Amino acid sequence: MLPVIALVGRPNVGKSTLFNRLTRTRDALVADQPGLTRDRKYGIGKLGNRPYVVIDTGGISEEGGIDAVMQQQVMAAIGEADHVLFLLDARAGCTGGDQSIAEQLRRTGKPITVVANKGESLDAALAGAEFHALGLGPPVVIAAAHGHGVRPLVNELLKDFPEDAGEGE
Repeated sequence: MLPVIALVGRPNVGKSTLFNRLTRTRDALVADQPGLTRDRKYGIGKLGNRPYVVIDTGGISEEGGIDAVMQQQVMAAIGEADHVLFLLDARAGCTGGDQSIAEQLRRTGKPITVVANKGESLDAALAGAEFHALGLGPPVVIAAAHGHGVRPLVNELLKDFPEDAGEGE
């Protein structure tokens, strides 16, 4: 089976932008409007000759209503994932919502990588330091819209999976 990577985080942190970058498509809608992604969206990414599945999810917020349905979709994606990328907005800093999501993710027992997105104009060490306090390991600073740091992130993720994962399927 192919490795499965779920993209999780608050609304408007760049999950769909990263999905499009990883899949080399524009399948995920991207706009400066929260709540655009509601269901799970699947795509295939490839690093060299190594394919993997990427799941884009809606933003997790602490409100009820439709957000509760979106949260169920996010939890389903996490359940399917071999690895979770927890995206945060490096420019906004660590929020209470981020801390709440970190707690939820910690309880899943899944491997998690903290990804501080939108870090193109920030010092990587400073941008990442605040998110280290979430207790989920050292954050990786990227800029999905520009592709900065994305390839090393995927290289690091795929090291945990066998080279032949998904061959013949």
